[in-house]
Amino acid sequence: MTRSLAVELAPEGIRVNGVAPVMGETALLETFMGQPDTPENRKRFLATIPLGRFSTADDIAGAALYLASDDAALVTGAILEVDGGRTI
Repeated sequence: MTRSLAVELAPEGIRVNGVAPVMGETALLETFMGQPDTPENRKRFLATIPLGRFSTADDIAGAALYLASDDAALVTGAILEVDGGRTI
């Protein structure tokens, strides 16, 4: 959808991008893990993230601010994975 919208809206000068975060320590963590939020389950999930931590609101905000900035003026149709290297 991101790429389709990026192509469709580019002639209007509108850029479309997405942010794909790794799980963060929020009230929904247990739901996203699909198992109880225990120290053991957190440790097991964190082992799948090369940088070894969950995302924070600041991590996601920083990515969104970059994509909304003039520094990303030529970026469109991209998905910025803010996942600590999990999808590598």
